[in-house]
Amino acid sequence: MVRVFAAALRTMTNRIRPADPADPARPGTRGLPALELAARPRPWLHALALTAVVLVGAWLGLLIVGNVRAPVGPMNTTMALRPSLSGGTKINVSPLGALTLDSHVAPLRLDVNVDQLDPLRSQALVDHPERISGLQDEVARDVEHGTLDLALRSCVAVVAGATALGLAVYRSPRRALTAGGLALALLAASGASAYATWNPKSILEPKFSGLLSSAPSVVGNARSIVTEFNVYQQELARLVTNVTKLYDVTSTLPAYQPDPSTIRVLHVSDIHLNPASWKIIASLVEQYKVNVIVDSGDTMDHGTAAENGFLDPIRDLGVPYVWVRGNHDSRVTQRYLQRMKNVHVLDDGRAQTVAGLRFAGIGDPQFTPDRSVVPGGNAAEQLAGDRLASALRDQKAAGTPVDVAIAHEPSAARETDGEVPLVLCGHLHHEGDEMLPYGTRLRMEGSTGGSGLRAVEHKYPAPIEASILYFDRDSHRLQAWDAIKLGGLGETTAEVSRHLADENRPRSTPSRSTPSPSSATSSAPAP
Repeated sequence: MVRVFAAALRTMTNRIRPADPADPARPGTRGLPALELAARPRPWLHALALTAVVLVGAWLGLLIVGNVRAPVGPMNTTMALRPSLSGGTKINVSPLGALTLDSHVAPLRLDVNVDQLDPLRSQALVDHPERISGLQDEVARDVEHGTLDLALRSCVAVVAGATALGLAVYRSPRRALTAGGLALALLAASGASAYATWNPKSILEPKFSGLLSSAPSVVGNARSIVTEFNVYQQELARLVTNVTKLYDVTSTLPAYQPDPSTIRVLHVSDIHLNPASWKIIASLVEQYKVNVIVDSGDTMDHGTAAENGFLDPIRDLGVPYVWVRGNHDSRVTQRYLQRMKNVHVLDDGRAQTVAGLRFAGIGDPQFTPDRSVVPGGNAAEQLAGDRLASALRDQKAAGTPVDVAIAHEPSAARETDGEVPLVLCGHLHHEGDEMLPYGTRLRMEGSTGGSGLRAVEHKYPAPIEASILYFDRDSHRLQAWDAIKLGGLGETTAEVSRHLADENRPRSTPSRSTPSPSSATSSAPAP
């Protein structure tokens, strides 16, 4: 693109250059009088071409080398200046969305991308709580240093970009340096405009986009955060502490020794938009050598198209992902997941064989975020369970019996009693195990997202829960399971409990929702 642009500008400047009879570089003109029209200067064309060189060169310079990586508190960020008609500041917090601030008026916008949380700096805050009181000043200093570095790098970038493009177009060092000087003057003028129009109160009125559009109703308005900064500071520290400890705890979970005769299934549920869940799931997949993941729904919170980007890490988990729709998942969510190659969406009793096991499932018949529809309640759930049970009978009659059924709501899952050895569900945000009257085992998973945003609604936050299910490769029957429980927001514990299926337990007696006497429990202490 740069070569084409340079060639076009050279052509334009050659056309407006006066004819020189003595110019050997222009054959056919020696000894011929120059046309009066060609000799007439056109300074506005020269100015237009030079302006284009300055603007395009400065933009390319900023784009290529104008980024600065800067630590801000416990976070790693990337700062950059980008051309803009309105100016302002944009803070990107992937995958949640962005905040836009009307911080200044200038032809440049400040982009700040929050890349990741630095575990070492976060752990320092955990180990030394007294540093939290100085977190505000530390963040302010980091932002100041980052913007100064960005200003210096931007000056170098625009001058280098405009000079290089000027040299490519004009083949003249003098004109190239002129382009570089004009680019620097343009940047300085933009900086002066930003300084003159700087609005520090813009932080009180941010504009949210993406998933953060619900942030004001979740965390309160920004003005209350400013007026009660001590409370906000403590909650921020708790969030940082919690994420750090989750990383530490999941890295020390005990690993299950692989057995060629065992199929390992990771059961997750009710993630509710908690981005930390994907790190935990990936860690469990790697450490337990998981063959397939089963998600029993409520992966989302509102089921909007804006939330779909939250699901993208599923592609990178490296194993098949079996999913059924929860009451917080919409048809939009379902269609988005159906386009992923490693995802198997089950609905209407449809069965698929994945990783050696045959699964069948049904999506939740209700979508509760839609307030325009009257909820169907338990009657709708039981009807969905009846449809799933009918599909299971059809599969059995066809000689392809299902090994594991999946529904989101427990009342729907109970309708499959007697039709399948095991049914998985979620919804209630706590773990449970129950032997139904006709021999089907119901395994209910807790919230793998620690109930997502709901974690801050109660005095004691919900734990993060998941299970590893061990199946015999020949009989396809559940042999044992590990119930994994991590402390929720502000907690630092991790517990892994081994449970044997009733038929594999020595001198077993039927039990309902109680830990087995042979259960083995290990706990990871607080880091």
